[in-house]
Amino acid sequence: MSERRDPASMTKQELTAYMKEIGQPAFRGSQLFGWLHKNRVQDVDEMRNLPGSLRETLRGELMTVTEWKRLTSREDGTVKFLFRLVDGQIIETVFMPYHHGNSLCISSQAGCRMGCRFCASTIGGKVRDLTASEMLGQIYQAVNLTGKRVDNVVVMGTGEPLDNYENLIRFLELVSDPEGYQLSLRSITVSSCGLVPKIRELAEAGFPITFALSLHATTDEERKELMPIANRYTLKETLDACRYYFDRTHRRVTFEYSLVQGVNDSEAHAERLAKLLFPLHGHVNLIPVNPIEERDYKRSDAESVQKFKIILERNRINVTIRRSMGRDIDAACGQLRLHAMQTI
Repeated sequence: MSERRDPASMTKQELTAYMKEIGQPAFRGSQLFGWLHKNRVQDVDEMRNLPGSLRETLRGELMTVTEWKRLTSREDGTVKFLFRLVDGQIIETVFMPYHHGNSLCISSQAGCRMGCRFCASTIGGKVRDLTASEMLGQIYQAVNLTGKRVDNVVVMGTGEPLDNYENLIRFLELVSDPEGYQLSLRSITVSSCGLVPKIRELAEAGFPITFALSLHATTDEERKELMPIANRYTLKETLDACRYYFDRTHRRVTFEYSLVQGVNDSEAHAERLAKLLFPLHGHVNLIPVNPIEERDYKRSDAESVQKFKIILERNRINVTIRRSMGRDIDAACGQLRLHAMQTI
């Protein structure tokens, strides 16, 4: 891993400098950038206008992302990919077709160290960060394998994106490059469990993305039960960071709230949530939690979810209920990867 130069994580300017360093003409940097990010090619033998000597050099440098397994939902057409990385790690990527375009949920780490109780991604902890090219590779492979353009990207799969901040920023720069995939930054959502200093740093970076906070509780005590990050940062500190994000970017924050039966789905919870979030002018995304084998949490029933939504709306909170996608293929975050890693 450490010996690879990872050209697919380099900007065009960095690739130009890299070409000069290895004795190639500067224009090869632009050619390689086009192959990697516009044509989405990771097999050097397909890069036909590059000389054989350069292709041989690149052969051991690319951080390839290859399909290992694929499951397709019979219910809604959701496709869950398991991709293999060069070191044998397995990551999850979920392709979700909607009437308004195709969305892709990508992973930012192999494993996760945040420890959220309702999430399978964190079981087993974090193995390593993904490079920018490995995040990009999930998009490029999904497009190549489905034959459909990805219109929206959600960095909400396995891992905590802000715990992999430098690679995340590089990913955002590359995926939106006008000479590459050209994905609008406004079509990207980055989700975090609440790394307060990094939320502020992301705000200062000025990308016009959507920031989503995994909130899931209405008091510090309850949040500590669900999310260990609450032992480091209070709700006030976390929501103050969200307010700072809105003030700096003028982009509305999304608050994700996973509804767990008998834990955080009562009418009292809904009233407290409305009071907390009303000053922030954000959007609440209610998520009936997907049960996982390793935890005893149960999803809220449909009636409780609707009551929760009505209370928020009555308190003038903008709210939607996330449509469950791919429930028949272990599409909840981390489930399929966990099962796969247990069998390898």
